[in-house]
Amino acid sequence: VQLQASGGGLVQAGGSLRLSCATSRRNGNQWAVAWFRQAPGKEREFVAAISRSGRKTNYAPSVKERFTISRNNPEYRVSLQMNSLKPEDTAVYYCAAMYARLPDYIGNDYNYWGQGTLVTVSS
Repeated sequence: VQLQASGGGLVQAGGSLRLSCATSRRNGNQWAVAWFRQAPGKEREFVAAISRSGRKTNYAPSVKERFTISRNNPEYRVSLQMNSLKPEDTAVYYCAAMYARLPDYIGNDYNYWGQGTLVTVSS
């Protein structure tokens, strides 16, 4: 599967951004998809994930209640709505995918990655 992330930019603290991850149409809806991020000088960390069906989601504690992951299967797209952004959310955000045999499965072995999109939150 090919993944294309977009939607990053510069926003003030407290603002919102919506990231989008387009998956390739071939088998594009057979994948669980996740967002990860990597801030300068830090290791990559998990942000959120969504099952193939869209019924199951998982969030890192640091973004829960502020970020929402969703998917539009007919459009082969997974979105990450980010609200109440903080300077510590500044990072390159990556979308990743893993084959999901079951529709509600969310794993942690993501082996397909898109290029990143930079999110910068100013204080």
